[in-house]
Amino acid sequence: MNKFMIDILLQGIDNETRMKLLPREQEIIKEWEDNGTLLASYIKVETAGIYLVLMANDKADVDKKLSTLPYYPYMKIEVIALR
Repeated sequence: MNKFMIDILLQGIDNETRMKLLPREQEIIKEWEDNGTLLASYIKVETAGIYLVLMANDKADVDKKLSTLPYYPYMKIEVIALR
């Protein structure tokens, strides 16, 4: 497993949709924290987004994991491999 920094910016999601999807989004994030997939998360203050430090096999695996999130269709994602 490798460590990745994920820079996520939410785009094109209205507040009603965001609030409707939030409980499931938080549930998945909690599962990742509990099983060691998610090492850290930092919510952005000035924009709608988050930084994640995620364990995955490769960038394709990162995308596969992120695609399970309800917010995924609204995400602009940058993935950076870490040492």
